[in-house]
Amino acid sequence: MKAGLTALTLAYVLSQFYRAFLAVLAPELTAELGISPAQLSRASGIWFVAFAAAQIPIGWALDRIGPRRTAAALLGLAGGGGALLFAGAQAGWHVTAAMALIGVGCAPVLMASYYIFARTFSAAVFATLASVLIGVGSLGNIAASVPLGWAVEAMGWRGTMTALAAATLIIAVSCWLFVNDPKIVRDGPKGSLLDVLRIPALWPVLAMMLVNYAPAAGIRGLWAGPYVAEFYGVALVGTVTLAMGLAMILGNFVYGPLDRVTGTRKGVVMAGNLLGAAACGVLWWSPVPGLWQAAALFALIGALGSSYAVCMAHGRAFVPPHLTGRGVTLLNLFSIGGVGVMQFATGPLFEAAGGGVDGFRTLFGLFALALLAGCAIYALAPDRTD
Repeated sequence: MKAGLTALTLAYVLSQFYRAFLAVLAPELTAELGISPAQLSRASGIWFVAFAAAQIPIGWALDRIGPRRTAAALLGLAGGGGALLFAGAQAGWHVTAAMALIGVGCAPVLMASYYIFARTFSAAVFATLASVLIGVGSLGNIAASVPLGWAVEAMGWRGTMTALAAATLIIAVSCWLFVNDPKIVRDGPKGSLLDVLRIPALWPVLAMMLVNYAPAAGIRGLWAGPYVAEFYGVALVGTVTLAMGLAMILGNFVYGPLDRVTGTRKGVVMAGNLLGAAACGVLWWSPVPGLWQAAALFALIGALGSSYAVCMAHGRAFVPPHLTGRGVTLLNLFSIGGVGVMQFATGPLFEAAGGGVDGFRTLFGLFALALLAGCAIYALAPDRTD
């Protein structure tokens, strides 16, 4: 069990890395391949959309064939293959295709871990375990900041991506060797994704999942790089993204036990996301407040946007055990799909607003309004703790 969860945690470190590394590589890709920020936005969006689309078959696979084969096969073939394609990219569409493959490869990793948590451990500690996993896995977010910049300086971005492809394959093999599948129930209640969708209490939670991670992921994974480079200099991109990544790790560890401390999951998620909307609103009002103020607000958005695990625990509490795989992957589909949709939307909106200060003002306003809309619908959800 320990070796298997360690392998899945390392795989999740890679997943966090791959969703955030474009922010640091953006200047290199623009200089060598001529890829614009809007094209990078689409490539980043493709990662999240491919990740989200894969959740439906992954939910079936977790319930029917288990997490070991599901995670190892997709991570090795799609994730490792996508990283190799990225390393050899000669045009923008190569980067986009590589991001799609990497997204599919990373798609089962977190859900495989959550499936094991839900089927093996007490439901009361699900949110804490889920948050700890995200917090530790977010070291990948850190690696995709200053350390990635060092690696690119030492090996070039192509050499760095080749090394990452090798690491992805090694970790996939480790998942195959060490992950143990919980007992799959062949007899007993049957069900499908439609049965999950028929749970009324789940829908307001899905609305919150759609938006709660999108601002933090969008800023950290893409827009922080162009923003800092344009207003404060390329040399500071790694520092600002590192600070935001550290804040996101801290946020996960703080959120983790709050449902047990406060006796409410809904209240924890609602408070965090309303405060996150307020932080986005400050940047909407003043898009370029100064380096340290902007970095602090980015860090605050990252920390407050880390309510994913508690929100996941809230939704999972309404799902019967025999539908665990389909339930957690549906929740994840909405979360990651929301990020993907937002990434697709932000590129054209940024260009339509003329880029620069007005472009970023538009993005921050979109993030603030999206969080407020999600909170308004989530207010209708019944609270539930285990």
